Amino acid sequence: VQLQAYGGGLVQAGGSLRLSCVTPKRTTSNNGMGWFRQAPGKEREFVATINWNGGNTNYADSVKGRFTISRDNAKNTLYLQMNSLKPEDTAVYYCAAARGAWSSSTARDYHYWGQGTQVTVSS
Repeated sequence: VQLQAYGGGLVQAGGSLRLSCVTPKRTTSNNGMGWFRQAPGKEREFVATINWNGGNTNYADSVKGRFTISRDNAKNTLYLQMNSLKPEDTAVYYCAAARGAWSSSTARDYHYWGQGTQVTVSS
């Protein structure tokens, strides 16, 4: 199963980007979804998660109030709206599909991953 993440790029600090992740409907329409990121030389970390119908979301403290996760199951697409970007947000961002319908901040709860999209925030 291949998830396609896109929308990354180079942006100045304080700017915004919206990431999208196209998901295979049959595989992910009833699954929780999440965004993770990995900066150079660092471990992969949780960013945001959403349950199967969008009714429950959770965020890492570092992005709370700046990022918004959402999904449109009719379009089989997951989104991450990123505002007030900071240089420390620079990373490769990955979307992932959870094993169950719930939201989760734990990477081992996810079994399908996208290929990643690079986000670079300049100071």
